[in-house]
Amino acid sequence: MRPAAVPPAQQPAGGGAVQPGHVRLDDVEMSYPGSDGGSVAVERVDLEIAHGEFVTVVGPSGCGKSTLLLAIDGLMPPTRGSIEVGGRPVSAPGVDRAMVFQEFGLLPWRNVLANVSFGLDLNKPAGVDRKQRARELVELVGLKGYEDHHPHQLSGGMRQRVGIARALAMDPEVLLMDEPFGALDAQTRELMASELLQIWSLQRKTVVFVTHGIDEAIFLADRVVVLSPGPAHVQEVIEIDLPRPRTEEVRSSPEYAAYRERLSALLFGRVPATPHGRPAR
Repeated sequence: MRPAAVPPAQQPAGGGAVQPGHVRLDDVEMSYPGSDGGSVAVERVDLEIAHGEFVTVVGPSGCGKSTLLLAIDGLMPPTRGSIEVGGRPVSAPGVDRAMVFQEFGLLPWRNVLANVSFGLDLNKPAGVDRKQRARELVELVGLKGYEDHHPHQLSGGMRQRVGIARALAMDPEVLLMDEPFGALDAQTRELMASELLQIWSLQRKTVVFVTHGIDEAIFLADRVVVLSPGPAHVQEVIEIDLPRPRTEEVRSSPEYAAYRERLSALLFGRVPATPHGRPAR
């Protein structure tokens, strides 16, 4: 199942031109309260993500990756610092952001079409044909013909396609993805990564994608943000200078291997960080 072409009305304005400063984190700290004084999950994070950029975030388990996503989504306010999306301060969830979780979170009594249109049914955006919009997105994620199926009738990959379509339904500016393929088998995970890039190339959303997979982080990203062990800070930001569209041949290139070596070294502490995020040679 391959993503269908997005309708012309949804093509990115300006040919998908990248504009700086779409998502901005300035000296962000995230703390959890507790009887012992609480704990700091994220500290002093400064990060700027351009419009239409695909950024992956990696780091040790429990270091605060998901907490950062929740903060950008407006579900958790920062203890210190500020977060902006499109120049607007983030103080609560909004329709300009959408989250895709590892757990599919589909409503079992709703079919594919109804699950995709769930946010539209709640928010009822003016001038939008909700059923038509849902059908377009079902086709976009390669599920045309499955509109009447319920979640229990779908494979894991198909259910996550529904989750992605549901997140795109409100036409958010920013797509936040928290280990969305973590529950899938390795073969399906690689397939979903390729299909996500096809969807991204058509929709050109700003994507912040949390993953534990080094290969997944490199294959998807324009840049990889490497977080330190908790409390998390930005250890390094690595620009991935690999051609797009990304193909399976990219994975076997020496450049890809160099990025993988560099990320492994940073995550497992084998060598000190080098400036400018250049892969070790």
